[in-house]
Amino acid sequence: MKIFITGAKGFIAGYLIAELLKNDFHVIGIDNNSKYGKLVKSYDEHPHYEFIEGDAKDLSIMREALKDCTHFIAAAAMIGGICYFHEFAYDLIAENERITAAAFDAAIWAHKKHKLRKITIISSSMVFENTRKFPTKEGEQIKCPPPKSTYGFQKLAAEYFAKGAWEQYKLPYTILRPFNCVGTGEYRAKADKKIMSGNIELALSHVIPDLIQKVIKGQNPLHILGNGKQVRHFTYGGDIAGGIRLSLENEKARNQDFNLSGRNSMKILDVAKKIWQRINPHSPFKYICDEPYMYDVKKRIPDTKKAARLLGFEAKTDLDAILDEVVPWIEEQARIGNI
Repeated sequence: MKIFITGAKGFIAGYLIAELLKNDFHVIGIDNNSKYGKLVKSYDEHPHYEFIEGDAKDLSIMREALKDCTHFIAAAAMIGGICYFHEFAYDLIAENERITAAAFDAAIWAHKKHKLRKITIISSSMVFENTRKFPTKEGEQIKCPPPKSTYGFQKLAAEYFAKGAWEQYKLPYTILRPFNCVGTGEYRAKADKKIMSGNIELALSHVIPDLIQKVIKGQNPLHILGNGKQVRHFTYGGDIAGGIRLSLENEKARNQDFNLSGRNSMKILDVAKKIWQRINPHSPFKYICDEPYMYDVKKRIPDTKKAARLLGFEAKTDLDAILDEVVPWIEEQARIGNI
């Protein structure tokens, strides 16, 4: 099976490509290196991997890459942490709509004229930004109020692209929503603006790596956005990659949407304390609550029964195991100046 992946140098894609190659898939990836700059990946020289440095909005490149592919994973997007939702409110929706439209234009063409069997959309838990139903099941995104953030709204629009392409062109799809992905391979984005959290600059898109880098750099007391009572389900990048692979292999994923998430609810304050005690075991935990951003979702609790039932998906990596991998990686990146 040959897979085409946009956003190949992205955070989740790093785990996904490694997972696919390990399971004997052939992979073509495309990225314009706009977020992090040029990165070296462990699989760059793998005989079953081909990388194209190019723009996922370039229809000619996209069509050429898709000619011999049976599956297409549309993962490219302008994406960042919660500060991105404010700093780039227009760019997020405008650029991501262009990327999404190009992806579907190419996919419709490849499905009609070549071998493409399905497009897989990497959506986001932010489509549930305004839900009040927990745990949140698939389908709630069309029942709850629409997202207030332009990022969440565009991700919901991408899901409608998938439904529209099926209705008009019979292009099969799968929609996947990762919840709070955590892992290694995330760097400071080139477009990041300088935003301080106490005396330390915010450096990463996701809360756990950013808390780790602040503790490593000696911030005391630790600054936390909001009151720390926000509830999240953190999910290891390798587990998400496994769930995406399962959706490619299983015909039951056709024209379905799935939440991909860890099982355990955790408050941000409890996570911060765990990180602090791991890095500073002999220092008392002290923290300060900073004013939260507008789009700081208070509660995010997914229902994952559908993915378990139809795909056999289960996120098995707990937070301690995640920290075993991520803390040393952040320490090294901070030491060499990448973060």
